[in-house]
Amino acid sequence: MFTTIIFLVMVVFIVLFFNTSITSWFQNSDTQIDSLYIEAEKKVLVQNEMAKAWKPADISLIKDANLKQEVEYGKDLIAHTAKYLGPNGSVKQITNGMNCNNCHLDAGTKPWGNNYGSVYSMYPKMRARSGQVENLYKRVNDCMERSLNGQPLQEDDKEMKAMIAYIEYIGSNVPKGKEANAAGIYDLEYLDRAADPVKGKALYDAKCASCHQVNGQGILAADKKEYTYPPLWGKNSYNSGAGLFRISRFAGYIKYNMPLGAIYDNPQLSDEEAWDIAAYVEKLDRPSKDLSQDWPNISKKPVDHPFGPFSDKFTEEQHKFGPFKPIKDEKKKNEKKQS
Repeated sequence: MFTTIIFLVMVVFIVLFFNTSITSWFQNSDTQIDSLYIEAEKKVLVQNEMAKAWKPADISLIKDANLKQEVEYGKDLIAHTAKYLGPNGSVKQITNGMNCNNCHLDAGTKPWGNNYGSVYSMYPKMRARSGQVENLYKRVNDCMERSLNGQPLQEDDKEMKAMIAYIEYIGSNVPKGKEANAAGIYDLEYLDRAADPVKGKALYDAKCASCHQVNGQGILAADKKEYTYPPLWGKNSYNSGAGLFRISRFAGYIKYNMPLGAIYDNPQLSDEEAWDIAAYVEKLDRPSKDLSQDWPNISKKPVDHPFGPFSDKFTEEQHKFGPFKPIKDEKKKNEKKQS
């Protein structure tokens, strides 16, 4: 009788053990299958997104020789701005030595590389920053005065006309009023915390300093006319009025473009890493710009515009580094009240 009881207990134990193991195996297998499925689904979505990405109109197809020459000059001005307009420029000396190409990658043609895909199709347009309808001359000069911390070009300057001819031509395949796919900068999801400059410094030193240097001053080309790798802060970098000084813009920009070689379907940074690196870079000194005429309607300021006054109760510190979700939620609530 005792032997029978022991036998039955052992049988129950074995059944329970194998049942638990088998259940666990199936659960783990299901989890692994789900994970593989999600990854495969993501890959397909990314591939589809890249397949739809805007591609610039082909300059080689231009038949008008004069137009082709002007567009090609415009492209060279975008790619090598400093050679023509930098401190040692051959035409004028009116910028900080950076190239338009440093912010608008591949001469403004890279998907999610701050490209020009939607510029011609969407301009002229109303911009809340100035409170005015802006044309392309104003848009280009904004970059000249902010990102290149320089002086504006005249509307009839040969260089202004050439840059606009280039921007208009490569975007001429996008219907007026329509946004190009993968245009501009990717909008990253906001973190649930503030972006962290301390974490960002460690990441910057590990992933960015080999090109932009530990001191952030970049590397000048051998001819000393332009940068092989541009400065990210300091007197030769973009000023406090530049679009990339907003942390969301810089984080989205580096997510799919940095370190060198990163692209949309093969990023090298996590979202959190991109936010933290951006926080570190934007915390450091750079030239200032008078922004007193910007955002005449302060309620239109983006949640990450880092300078007051604001139409909400949040501090400049939170507007600079986040968390941004509470600011966004209050902004939406106020917009509903006004509508």
